[in-house]
Amino acid sequence: MSNKPPIDGYVDPNIPNPNGEGDAPIIIYGYTPTLALNILALILFTLLLLFHIFRFYTTRLYAFSTLLIFTTLCEIVGYVFRLRSSPPPVGNPYNVINFVVQYFFIVTAPVFLSAAIYTTLTSFIAALSDQSNTNGARRLSPFGLSKKTILGIFITADVVATIVQVAGAALIGVSQSNRKSPVTANNILLAGLAFQVFAFLVFLTLLFIFIFNSRKIMLSTDTANGGRRGGGAVMRMYTMALVASSLLVYLRTIFRLAETSQGVGGYASSHEVFFGVLEFAPIVVAIGLLGWWHPGRLVGRNGLLSSSGGVR
Repeated sequence: MSNKPPIDGYVDPNIPNPNGEGDAPIIIYGYTPTLALNILALILFTLLLLFHIFRFYTTRLYAFSTLLIFTTLCEIVGYVFRLRSSPPPVGNPYNVINFVVQYFFIVTAPVFLSAAIYTTLTSFIAALSDQSNTNGARRLSPFGLSKKTILGIFITADVVATIVQVAGAALIGVSQSNRKSPVTANNILLAGLAFQVFAFLVFLTLLFIFIFNSRKIMLSTDTANGGRRGGGAVMRMYTMALVASSLLVYLRTIFRLAETSQGVGGYASSHEVFFGVLEFAPIVVAIGLLGWWHPGRLVGRNGLLSSSGGVR
């Protein structure tokens, strides 16, 4: 008689476990990843990659564009390995390496996206400060925080949160492979997500404080242009795109927290539709918004407010 504990988790009745080296006794995803979603993701992220490469050369806002290029590259790699977890003959949903690698890249991608959002906020602060009759960016910046402080705080928070999450996900994979309880590993993952949700909420607060501080400058810029669609109106449009992208990233992070809080095998983590609607879709839309309303068109070398000295 085997001394191994019983299998606790999802096993696809239509896909026999090959029980090869590196295969878990269950499908760690909680479901079998569908081929259609993975192919759609690869197509869309590839198109977004090409779009942001185009923006890289046309706007010359190098820091922002590079971060978005890295975002799409990470998503592509993540979905390639998720594709390798699709049903045979394409993939093997029981393979642990495929699960861990796709999780690492799909979780890491929003870190670059968030960094691009943080960079955009600091560029907008500098741009509007130069448009105003006031002296310096500190009047518009939330609590007078400098660009380096804003970037340093939130990028560091994202990196720490991501390291904790990836460690937790890897430990879940090891626990499931060894038929051990994944509760401790899941709690590690949950801690990383809770910290990330808190940190991004603080950033959103700063973003809305900046919008409040700059509202008069945006309106006065339009007035100075005789009511025409001037710098203020354009700035508001790009700021709304930044806010929408930020909220989409936050929605995705809250979903991950709620999913993980239910534990391994919870309802949200065992139904791929939640992943598709609340992980995949928000990131695609956010990257698309930041491509169409690319801040380089505003503060890039040839942008409307190019004299502001935004991040390049």
